[in-house]
Amino acid sequence: MSAPTTTKVEPWNRTITPRTLLAVSLVCFLAWVFSVYDYTLFGTLLPVIAKDFGWSDAYAAGINTWVTVGVFLVSLVVGTLLDRFGRKRALIITVIGAAISSGLTGLAAGAVSLVLIRAFSGFGASEEVVNAVYLNEVYAKAKRRGFMYSFVQSGWPVGALVAAGLTAVILPHLGWRWTFVVAMVPAVLVAIAASRLPESPAYAALKEVRRLREAGDDAAAGELARAHGLSDTDHRPSKVRDVFTPELRRHTICLALAWLFNWMAIQVFSVLGTSVLTSAKGFSFDNSLVVLVLANAVGFCGYIFHGWVGDRIGRRTTIIAGWSVGAVVTAAMLLGPDSSAWVMVTYSLSLFFLTGPYAALLFYMGESFPAQVRGMGTNVAHVMGPVGGIAGSALLTVLLSAGTGMRTAALVTGSVFMLLSGVVMLGTRGTGNRTVEVEQEAHA
Repeated sequence: MSAPTTTKVEPWNRTITPRTLLAVSLVCFLAWVFSVYDYTLFGTLLPVIAKDFGWSDAYAAGINTWVTVGVFLVSLVVGTLLDRFGRKRALIITVIGAAISSGLTGLAAGAVSLVLIRAFSGFGASEEVVNAVYLNEVYAKAKRRGFMYSFVQSGWPVGALVAAGLTAVILPHLGWRWTFVVAMVPAVLVAIAASRLPESPAYAALKEVRRLREAGDDAAAGELARAHGLSDTDHRPSKVRDVFTPELRRHTICLALAWLFNWMAIQVFSVLGTSVLTSAKGFSFDNSLVVLVLANAVGFCGYIFHGWVGDRIGRRTTIIAGWSVGAVVTAAMLLGPDSSAWVMVTYSLSLFFLTGPYAALLFYMGESFPAQVRGMGTNVAHVMGPVGGIAGSALLTVLLSAGTGMRTAALVTGSVFMLLSGVVMLGTRGTGNRTVEVEQEAHA
């Protein structure tokens, strides 16, 4: 009796089962958690690092500016990784980059080595771009995709919460260096888990279309491209200029500006949260850690809320409304009383409306670019985040060096530019979530 034959299923025709969907979501969530853990840990511990090296507040802010420059330079390569090497490999590389950043930071001997080492955190900071592209394709047939993605993207407040919580536990006993080394271990484990995930069907199809084109089989390539909603330009790797075509130019520019302006606020209120709380509101470092932990717990709810709302009223509208409200709340936090209750409530709401809309933003970006430039388009906008971090840190440094108090400096650098980030989102594509997909299918 002959053995039953099994029909080989090509990667681009593979069915994404609920079990696979759960595994991919869980690994991407953990990858983002520990990438954020590494990224925010530096900002959280900057006051302690500065004290250890004898730096002033202004000098420490300057170091943070140069670190952010390094983050930006490293982040530039992620779009190429996504579109040329695949979503899965890009996920593994970015998580390993975060692990390297964490482990080597414990060996930093001064300002120069710290800047060079922390540049590798650019891989971790860009891991959310990989998630946005990878999950947009894996979730292609899932309902409430934005709500599902919001749980993955909520890894930002979870990672920041873990960083603040473990700092409170580890720092008094082992010091800031070992706090970074500990962060390396889970990142390595997540990278190993990511190696067992499947490639997204959309990228597998994209890769096969390119192979068929190179082999001269244009008919088969065209048939496969049409079957998977890919455009006729998928036979060549994407380039930066492809996201500045007349159809995408304004959209790309406005998204890039939104990232730049909002990350100026992220730099002030999230990355340098402990510095703002200690200098602007008079909190001790230990008390600022407590506020940071509780605020990031509320921030987690912000991701789920904005992901849920985005599925219903549109992600673009959700982003604009969230950042506009957040600008008002952060200003109220800075200008209001220095009481623990007031700061706790307003700072928590600040993170709710500052970081929460990213649950809608990242998925919106994945929807708004065609498959062949999805990685490039998302990354071109995303790399402006580190640029915003540079600008925010630099402006904060200039204002502090000029004698401006932290309260006013944070208001100008954070609240004002947070409002501007919502305003420039008005220039992005004014379409509903499903409309974008329908348009792409019509053009395929």
